[in-house]
Amino acid sequence: MDDLIKVGQVSSPQGIKGEVNVYPYTDELERFSQFESVILDGKKLAIEKVRYAKNLAVIKLEGVDDRNASEKLRGKDLFLRREDLPEQPEDVYFIQDLIGMSVMNEAGCYVGELIEVNQNSAQDIYIIRRADGGSFMLPAVKEFVKDVDIEQGCMKVHLIEGLSDL
Repeated sequence: MDDLIKVGQVSSPQGIKGEVNVYPYTDELERFSQFESVILDGKKLAIEKVRYAKNLAVIKLEGVDDRNASEKLRGKDLFLRREDLPEQPEDVYFIQDLIGMSVMNEAGCYVGELIEVNQNSAQDIYIIRRADGGSFMLPAVKEFVKDVDIEQGCMKVHLIEGLSDL
């Protein structure tokens, strides 16, 4: 499953012609216009049409032609194969590549493990579990995140006093 990247989740049907509302897991909503197909339940389905409504992508998938068919997709995840993704800008990472990463401070001391990424604010928020079992939130900004090494599974961070104690 590592070669599959989750790009969204079907939230609900849209209309009666088989379109679905998709909550995006991409950094930009408009990325869905770049995708030719998605993988749903292990099957590759062509994207026939994409439009946008508020913070959702409204997608018409091949073979999903009425509301009954689109209703069956509610809550299902949409994936792309890693090799089918458009080129990523520098310093843009897939959430699934970050989860489980060791977090070290600038002195090289273990701080904790990145266990979750919240995307509900102006910038992503990393949830880091400390060795003692507690956790803290770290804004995913250059001031705090100094280096991310996907291959080594390690992130170097700058912590200001008290931040990891919250």
